[in-house]
Amino acid sequence: MKHAAVILIVDDDADLRHLLGLRLKGAGYQVISAESAEQALTQLAVQQPQLVITDLQMAGMDGMAFFRQVHQQMPALPVLILTAHGTIPSAVAALQEGVFCYLTKPFEPQELLAQVEKALTLNTQQAQLSDDEAWRAGIITRSPNVLEILNEARLAAASEANIFINGESGTGKELIARAIHRASPRHNKPFIAVNCSAIPDSLFESELFGHVKGAFTGALNNHEGLFQAAHGGTLFLDEIGDLPLPLQTKLLRVLQERQVRPVGATRSIDVDVRIISATHLNLEQRMESEQFREDLYYRLNVVSLKLPPLSERREDIPLLAQHFITQLAARNHKQITGFSPEALDVLVHASLPGNVRQLFNVVEQTVVLSVSPIISAALVQKALRDRPPELLSFNEARSRFERDYLVQLLKIAQGNVSQAARMAQRNRTDFYKLLSRHDLDPAVFKEGSGKES
Repeated sequence: MKHAAVILIVDDDADLRHLLGLRLKGAGYQVISAESAEQALTQLAVQQPQLVITDLQMAGMDGMAFFRQVHQQMPALPVLILTAHGTIPSAVAALQEGVFCYLTKPFEPQELLAQVEKALTLNTQQAQLSDDEAWRAGIITRSPNVLEILNEARLAAASEANIFINGESGTGKELIARAIHRASPRHNKPFIAVNCSAIPDSLFESELFGHVKGAFTGALNNHEGLFQAAHGGTLFLDEIGDLPLPLQTKLLRVLQERQVRPVGATRSIDVDVRIISATHLNLEQRMESEQFREDLYYRLNVVSLKLPPLSERREDIPLLAQHFITQLAARNHKQITGFSPEALDVLVHASLPGNVRQLFNVVEQTVVLSVSPIISAALVQKALRDRPPELLSFNEARSRFERDYLVQLLKIAQGNVSQAARMAQRNRTDFYKLLSRHDLDPAVFKEGSGKES
């Protein structure tokens, strides 16, 4: 069953928001709204619409400034701008920056609906992701940042472009690579994963490109390399940043020629593979220090995806922890149903530098050691090697990114101001003043919420 697309309307004119909302809902869409760009950015922190319609001239942040922020964070999200002050030069400039469509008021309702339909048709997330999530099986998230990355990954999967994934260890780079393969036209062909840092330099060429019998001592038979094994499918090169320079040169040649020559062979073999590479290292810095070839980098990095660490998607920790408990309790034949509120609070605020991999390890240890259906905070503390939960003091957070801190608290508390205020170590009155200062509406963060026009 198809789900109606969600459209966010941003306009400081309440009458126009209401009128647009009626027209769009009449056409079968779900509508959420915001009366300012600032409020809309809050909406986007907790919800993932498939289209944004915004006015150009608004009090505070205007439509183009709002678009630039949205486009920087969610480049695949189409934005349609409405204005009564449009000019041809400004329309051209907006389109050049990436605005999907620019309509001047007054506009015909059918013209608006036609542009909405066109934008949603181009938006793969609305057209396919909601109805078919098998491609991203195992990726548990409600983080808008991760959902946007998945949207970009789904769009890129349909192409033949090489994809580069950057992220800290344990953030799920291989999971994303496998998801891209499943969503691609190559999904019926092999997916071959290789950790570049785990293969000795002396064996790398043979492992990737193969060898013929007698090519070197111990080569008793012909050996098919990983490029040949992945023919027609996807080759995932993990930890590509650890590849020594001589091997980078050989890999570049294969990517350029689309041929491999097994060690000891006299003829090259055609190969058809899609390359997805990943690393936790900063390859731009390694290029500057001449540890990574610039030409290879640009061959690999056609589409770039950067996975956030778990510390930037803490709203996913309760989801992931419960998902892991379900798996691990069954595997260990234990009747465990969840964490105590105190234990979950410890988990949510823990450092977890090992990201999702470390979270899984922590949950596994607590499941193994728990003697009750509910896991206690003490067990979580022990699994975290007795480190106390790391929550920034309010003053320290305010001195850095006060608004982002408040958004993070409201995400974790799902809009519960009392809980958010306790985590911030502030009373409700002070906390409400802070929310008002940053134009944050707690109701937006409640599960399944969305302001309707």
